[in-house]
Amino acid sequence: MKKQFRMSLFILMASISFSAVAQDKSDWKNGVPEGCTTITVGKMATADGSVITSHTDDSHRTRAWMNVVPAKKHDKGNKFELFERSACDSLAMPTYQHKKIGEIDQVEKTYQFLNTAYPCINEKQLAIGESTFGGHEELFSTECLIDCQRLQQLMLERCSSAREAISLADDLLKKYGWRDYGECLTIADKKEVWHFEVVGPGKGKVGAVWVAQRVPNDHISVNANASTIKEIDLKNPDYFMASANIFDIAKENGWWKEGETFRWNYAYAPESRLSLASRRREWRVLSMAAPSLNLDANDKDFPFSVKPDEKITMNKLVEIFKDYYEGTPYNFVKNIKQADKDGNEVISPFANPFMPYDMNKLFRVNGGWDELGERTIARWYTMYATIIQCRDWLPDEVGGIVWLAQDNVASSIYIPVYSGSTDLAESYKVKARTLGYTRTSAWWAFNRLGTLSAQRWGDMRHDIDKVFVPLQKNYFEEQAEIDEQFMSLSKKKRVEFLTNRTIQLGNEVVEKAWEIGDGIWTKYDEKF
Repeated sequence: MKKQFRMSLFILMASISFSAVAQDKSDWKNGVPEGCTTITVGKMATADGSVITSHTDDSHRTRAWMNVVPAKKHDKGNKFELFERSACDSLAMPTYQHKKIGEIDQVEKTYQFLNTAYPCINEKQLAIGESTFGGHEELFSTECLIDCQRLQQLMLERCSSAREAISLADDLLKKYGWRDYGECLTIADKKEVWHFEVVGPGKGKVGAVWVAQRVPNDHISVNANASTIKEIDLKNPDYFMASANIFDIAKENGWWKEGETFRWNYAYAPESRLSLASRRREWRVLSMAAPSLNLDANDKDFPFSVKPDEKITMNKLVEIFKDYYEGTPYNFVKNIKQADKDGNEVISPFANPFMPYDMNKLFRVNGGWDELGERTIARWYTMYATIIQCRDWLPDEVGGIVWLAQDNVASSIYIPVYSGSTDLAESYKVKARTLGYTRTSAWWAFNRLGTLSAQRWGDMRHDIDKVFVPLQKNYFEEQAEIDEQFMSLSKKKRVEFLTNRTIQLGNEVVEKAWEIGDGIWTKYDEKF
């Protein structure tokens, strides 16, 4: 009996030990992150001179609700709490739970920020995108305290520029450590945008290893779940920064030898460069921006950034983020065909680039992501997406714009949330995944629309585009007028003006998402 008890205790302790040393991977697929895509653009590469970062929160678990956290003054002795994220399956839908693991000293004053699942902009036009790339498993350390979401919040609460945010990260991570897998944060301000890639220090250690590379002002860049920073030149701090231990840790672990060319991505995340799910997206983004380069979709490495053939517009970025390789050999549903009314072979209207993985088996789909098909840029499991403009010729309140979409961007629309907006439409703040399906939620309006339209995508997408494409164009074109109106107002009225527009457009697109969904359900009855 005692022996049986000791064995049960051993198994229990072993399971506890394992769960303690392994960061949650419940949002990964086939052992690799299938998460987010982030695109960055320098100010000389954009049509209007804005600096751009972005993010698709591609996840099966992260929260869909969001809110604006106001600027605050804190009393001496106040603390910033730190949490560990883990899977939670006891609510209406899969989500995360956050267990407190520590705290650090709070600063006297913190900035206002937009509190998306990965906090994304503050009142000073500091903006952040994100993409997980993994890296060496043995670098993860439970001795560390700061994860990706908390680091982004700390940057936004305390910093006003990208370089200041990177410096803060270095200071905090030296002291408290990086408790996460390899992440790329794309950090933009009114002047420039950087890619900050960071991994843990190794089991039992406190700290982090990181590198940062600036996107040239006339270039566009991308991170799609793979490390992209290669050779670095720390003698050129205008383009490169790194932690002091970057070479030592690589050497200690046998990932790099003195005298060899040091390539960050092959030292710290070589497996990420094997992923076609990542490389295909890199190819597609860079090729859509600069088709003249004739990049090979099957290459192992692409340039960190490229000069676009034409200045990048907001409409072009929306086009890229909505992409699923249609018109290329990598449209993985291109062989789902039928005869049209004239007897010609065409892609079936039921061919759906947003099929749940189980449907791939039904249609014998295979591709660069094996049985998962192809990892396209637009995804059916996107929670929300951002394209963020930082504009230095305008006051911060209106200069920073988060163009915010809900759910799959291929069937969604972006609305503006300004650095100065102090609130969102109520439906954006509903904790939808906790509650389950509800007509009170913005996320559910777009999730239902995306799910419905995917059932007969070849036809239904046109019903969505008929409404959203011209509306999206109007929102972008109206922004110049909004800027002018803002500048004509007294300072007391400016923030209210921006907040009202954010709420108004939020309510408008949510109402239209419900209307389009209801129309599809009626129009295609018995056809899907």
